[in-house]
Amino acid sequence: MAMPKKLLFITGTRADYGKLEPLAVAAQQAGFAISFFITGMHMMRRYGETRLEVKRFPGAEFFEFVNQREGDAQDFILSKTILGFSDFVHEHRPDLVIIHGDRVEALAASIVCAMKYIPSAHIEGGEVSGTIDESIRHCNTKLCATHFVSSEAARQRVLALGESPDSVYNIGSPELDTHARPSGVSIDEVKTRYAIPFDEYGIAVFHPVTSEADTIGAQAASLFGRLEASGKCFVVIAPNNDPGTEGIFAVLERLPKERFRLIPSMRFNYFSELMKNAAVMVGNSSAGVREAPFLGVPSLDVGTRQTNRASGPSITASSAFDVEVIKEFLTRVWGRRFLADTTFGAGDAAGRFVDILSRTQFWVRPLQKAFASD
Repeated sequence: MAMPKKLLFITGTRADYGKLEPLAVAAQQAGFAISFFITGMHMMRRYGETRLEVKRFPGAEFFEFVNQREGDAQDFILSKTILGFSDFVHEHRPDLVIIHGDRVEALAASIVCAMKYIPSAHIEGGEVSGTIDESIRHCNTKLCATHFVSSEAARQRVLALGESPDSVYNIGSPELDTHARPSGVSIDEVKTRYAIPFDEYGIAVFHPVTSEADTIGAQAASLFGRLEASGKCFVVIAPNNDPGTEGIFAVLERLPKERFRLIPSMRFNYFSELMKNAAVMVGNSSAGVREAPFLGVPSLDVGTRQTNRASGPSITASSAFDVEVIKEFLTRVWGRRFLADTTFGAGDAAGRFVDILSRTQFWVRPLQKAFASD
């Protein structure tokens, strides 16, 4: 009897795990052997030590690697992760490495897989945004062997980069699978677990932008100053650990606790239920331009981090310094609901993913990629 194919998922943040987990569940149910290489923010206590959340996944193997200390430069984290992951795959050679998005951990894994001719699959390539993340994302496209994109527009961009049409699959955005089904918890359970005292609330998530590290603190001060002046209540999810995060934390830690509940991280199904019941979403997280529109929740996309990534009637774009736009948004759409936006899928990405992996031809590819031209 043939041994099951071994799938290794690379996860460095709570955000990418929320996208990878539905794929891993479906693949495991289809008979694949699942393991996780856990690194990045997952290993850091300040950001909720979310490695523990990953390790709740039943029946999988887990491998942990500390790739950074607080304040390490991105290039140093990249080089350290390359070394650690290279050592790991020398001992544990998977049949397929699944890599998400645009973080330095993803780039490190893509480089190692390309150099060692280990089959790799990139999740959510071909997207555009306003930061260095876009460059990393496109690098991963050129390094990885196969591509699971979230929209037709993303598929066309990946093809424009010279990838073979036979290696590019539009499955939709995997985290929508979680949002499309019941969360399994009530909003009261969410509020109790995370000590959220508000009846009505917005969600705010504001991350650093690496190319704007010198102004990100001022941006945060302007944005959260406007949110505070609105008199409304917000659940604030802590930013990621990119350069500039200290400036954001300095602002968040001064907010009045009676109206702002700062949470390092949340279990994904709890966050899903929180979003489903939010009055608005504010900030520069991809959740504001993808998950919120899918759920019909109005969102304010602040700054350049998600530039050109998505648009729609439920999304309002604004600079962090445009206080009048922010004020008008909070007044005009607070608590309003929009029609669900399915630009990035209908919540069935995991099934599509497994269907493709179950095809014999998926596993029969040349080790060396070639540029595909018209």
